[in-house]
Amino acid sequence: MSAFTIRVDADSCPVSVREMIIRFADRLKIKTVFTANRIIPLPRSSYVHMEVSENLPDAADNQIIAQCGNNDIVITRDIPLAQRLVDMGITVLNDRGILYTAENIRERLSLRNFNLELYERGIAAEKTDRFGKKELNLFANSFDREIQKKLKKLKA
Repeated sequence: MSAFTIRVDADSCPVSVREMIIRFADRLKIKTVFTANRIIPLPRSSYVHMEVSENLPDAADNQIIAQCGNNDIVITRDIPLAQRLVDMGITVLNDRGILYTAENIRERLSLRNFNLELYERGIAAEKTDRFGKKELNLFANSFDREIQKKLKKLKA
């Protein structure tokens, strides 16, 4: 078993990404924890666990933050959570394979806040974000790359 954990903000994680994460966890024998404020059905696995947080705003996020270790990898599309994790030095990916870093997280948060403000004013931004095979492949490649970095670091 590895010395890091994969943690998934499971509330909005697409099923195809969830399934891919589970395949990686089982194949590489990496502890993986899905956290949400509700039960999300997961297949039986020695390496995959579901943690249910309180049903309060940010409860799942706070649980992930509290349990996260320095070597962990977190999967989330929640940009404020990603910023908190990046500020802690944690490796963070979204479900499309974008690696959040100290260099790009502020811009992503600013764009998210701008779009939220438009939405709150009744101006809906154009939605062209589809999740298909291309996005799943981008995620798989990025996820594999980050896992391999962690495993290589552990062997050194």
